[in-house]
Formats: sequence, structure tokens, C-alpha cells
Amino acid sequence: MPGQAVLTDQTSISAKSPSTAISCSGTSYTLFQEPWWLDAVAPGEWDEVVIKRGPQVAARLPFVLKKTFGSVFLMQPRLTPSLGPWMRVSSAKLTHRLAEEKELMHELIAALPRFDLFRQAFAPQVTNWLPFYWQGFSQTTRYTYRLSDLSDLEAIWAGLRDNTRREIRKAKNIVTVREDLDIDCFARIWSLTFSRQGARLPVSVELLHRMDAACENRRCRRMFFAQDARGKIHSAAYIIWTSDCAYYLMGGGDPELRNSGAGSLVMWEAIKFAATVSGRFDFEGSMLEPVERFFRSFGGEPVTFFSLTKLSRRLRFAVGLYHAGSALLGYDPVL
Repeated sequence: MPGQAVLTDQTSISAKSPSTAISCSGTSYTLFQEPWWLDAVAPGEWDEVVIKRGPQVAARLPFVLKKTFGSVFLMQPRLTPSLGPWMRVSSAKLTHRLAEEKELMHELIAALPRFDLFRQAFAPQVTNWLPFYWQGFSQTTRYTYRLSDLSDLEAIWAGLRDNTRREIRKAKNIVTVREDLDIDCFARIWSLTFSRQGARLPVSVELLHRMDAACENRRCRRMFFAQDARGKIHSAAYIIWTSDCAYYLMGGGDPELRNSGAGSLVMWEAIKFAATVSGRFDFEGSMLEPVERFFRSFGGEPVTFFSLTKLSRRLRFAVGLYHAGSALLGYDPVL
């Protein structure tokens, strides 16, 4: 259970507590695995299991623990595209490295608290999920798009789809891109994307403020707004970054002004800025076809990542009953 430690001669397995949280410099693939990020998007809700070899952290797996109607869910936070395990880089030859990965993953899984549902998208760097398969987890392959080298913006511009370049040129005659507006302004524009679909923002304004403040304190976020001469905001984009990779975290626009090309322009400005602070750009791809088409138009390469799920026997039984009942009643289940 979280907070407890199991010790062997070679390995310690522990979970985070306020007094023992590890420093994760060098122990994360992405900033989404960093404690400061998890504190911002899931304060008081996240925990982790940690494997040590001697004094060094060899592997870790953060998670958000939620309890609903007596069931325990191990998930990832909102605004967090991926989470999953991290394992220390090994210089061993491939056969030894894979054996070590298998052992570490088995230990991480064994150290998890009892759960009824585990569901996380792993960082793209996790390319081997076999040890999770052997422990009863299932996997869905998902995709993001990445620009793997931001050093040559002319080459990136040439790689854009022709109509995307035309959209950007058109937008430059209609709007000006600003970077000095605040998170409340961004939230208003972002919410328009959801209201057009009859939905609300997927996160609270409080969470947005907390996340934005954490990123601003670390100087790793920038917002881009396309504004016309009348002061109307057409589109906005929000990116965060490390020196390794910049991420398009969220964005949106005014549906009534969507033909201005401003969405393409703010994305291009975000990419240009990212080239000054980071080596790669990740569009945090969507499985929605129209969104995928937009991301693909910027010339990125498709990159796979894995979404893993496991249900307890009790929850599998409950889901089975739900599906059976749905079939008897004649409507399609949503699970």
C-alpha cells in the first residue's frame, strides 16, 4: 500500500509521501512525470511506487488514486497526455537491458496498491510493454505527431501542407499574434471549442490557474493569441517545454471566426518559438480524425504510444453484467 516499503537485499520498493518524495531530475521521460507537475494537476491525489538499486532510483511509476463506490482506480491526471513508468538508462547490451526492464516492470506492478481499474497512457519512450501484458494488462496503440528536429525552420516550413501555408499567410493579413494575455483569456477562448459541441471545459478554472502558475514559475510555458483589429481573439495555443521537447498542451478558437486561418498561424508561431527553447515539438496527437488531419498538416511524423488498462475480476464481472443488461434492454453500452 502507498506509504509502505518492502526491502530486500538489492531492492527497495516505496511510495511517495510528503517527507520522502524523490528529486526527479533525470528520473522522468517527460515533464508530465515530474513531481511539480503532478502537484499542480493532482494535488493530494497522486502517489508513486519507486524501485531502488542501492541508493539509486532504478524505476518509478506515478499514478493518481481515486476511490468511487468502493472501487479503486489508478489513473493519470487531467491535462496530462501521458504518464507511465520510467526506468533508468542502462548501458548494458540489449539482452541484459531487456531482462532488467522486465524485472523492474514486474517489481513496479507488484508494488502497486490494490486496484479495480488501472488506466494510463505511457510516454512514447516506453516501447516495451510485454511485462505488463504478462501480468494481465491490455493495450491500445495511440498516435501523436512530432517534429523531431527544430533546428531548420525553413525545412519545417517547406514540409507544411500547401493549404496550411496559405492559411498562415492569409491569417497574417487579418490578425496579430500576441503573447501577453493571461490564462483567464485563454480559458475563455478554449471554452468556445467545447461550447460549440455542447460541452463544458474538461477541467476547472482553478486547475488551469494552478497548472499555469507552476509552469510560469519554471518559465516553461507560453501562450499565443491571434487578435484582429477589433480586439477579437480568433484562436489561442498553449505550449509547455523542456530542453528536450515542447508540447502543444491545449488550444482552441472562436467557431464564428474559424475561417481566418488563425489556428494555423498560432500553431506556426508556437513551433517557431519552440525552436528557440527545445529540440522537438510534440502536437500531443488526437485520435479524432479532424484534429489528426490538422496536426498532420504541419509535417510531423506519427509516433506511437501505448494506453494500458487492467480491470480487477470484480470490476470485470460488474462490466459484464452491465453489457448483458444493456443488450437485454436494447441499447448500446458506453463502457
